Amino acid sequence: MSATLVHGQGTRVGFYATTCPRAESIVSSTVATQFRANPAIAPALLRMHFHDCFVRGCDASVLIDDSNTEKTAPPNLGLRGYEVIDDAKTQLEAACPGIVSCADILALAARDSVVLLAYSIFVHTGGRSWLVPTGRRDGRVSLSSETTDLPGFRESIDSQKQKFSAKGLNTQDLVVLVGGHTIGTTACQFFSYRLYNFNGTASSDPSINASFLPQLQALCPQNGDGTKRVAFDTGSENRFDASFFANLRNGRGILESDQKLWTDASTRAIVQRFLGITGLAAFNVEFGRSMVKMSNTGVKTGTDGEIRKICSAVNS
Repeated sequence: MSATLVHGQGTRVGFYATTCPRAESIVSSTVATQFRANPAIAPALLRMHFHDCFVRGCDASVLIDDSNTEKTAPPNLGLRGYEVIDDAKTQLEAACPGIVSCADILALAARDSVVLLAYSIFVHTGGRSWLVPTGRRDGRVSLSSETTDLPGFRESIDSQKQKFSAKGLNTQDLVVLVGGHTIGTTACQFFSYRLYNFNGTASSDPSINASFLPQLQALCPQNGDGTKRVAFDTGSENRFDASFFANLRNGRGILESDQKLWTDASTRAIVQRFLGITGLAAFNVEFGRSMVKMSNTGVKTGTDGEIRKICSAVNS
């Protein structure tokens, strides 16, 4: 398996080598078991890690159950996969009590999810992977009001850039990480406005390919079920590859914020880098690098934070 190595800030690859040697294998086997029962868990875990890191940094604050926590905010109501993290945590507490943070479990599970769905042009090396620096500690604060840091589905490129920049991520990281939409689905309610009365025009979003529009309208009829799920990456939603970028070029992006990566000149050039076979190889490498950068956003290390006993609640 090919791997991308990037060092973190205050974290390091192999942090649990002596204190909990089986930490990473326990997480990966848990994700694999859950994936076999429900493959949709893979994109869900990747999304959850992203949503965690963009609010208070990668400190597992998104996992906390209580009133007015991040979990209860509108952008996070559709998050799934908490049971996978809880399952891994239960096993790790049995093997190495009080050692492995929920934040690290989530970072590892996101990587393992991508590996399970990865498509590699390198036949003998398996799917794309990357080495995850660990050593994060868990946060004690989770506030629904802070989820405004998350990019929205109608967000302009300039606004997306500002939100990524605030996390130490540049424009290339923005394009690469949004490329995670090569797997997973979204609900009709987040894009159907593009299909019928875009910006009050009584017409569709002109950036949607005319031949693709009827397909989307059939999937999401006007006044239909807004919760119905539709793949981000038409034709390849269960494979982590670079076809998402080709779909943007062809006017087949689902979310308005995604399609803007092509219609905005400042990000189009980066999207173009990831087209074709050479683009897939570049995307494979850059995705691992950008994930490591993101996963070291605002991390708590050393004596900061805590190691939660259960991931859904701070220690008493």
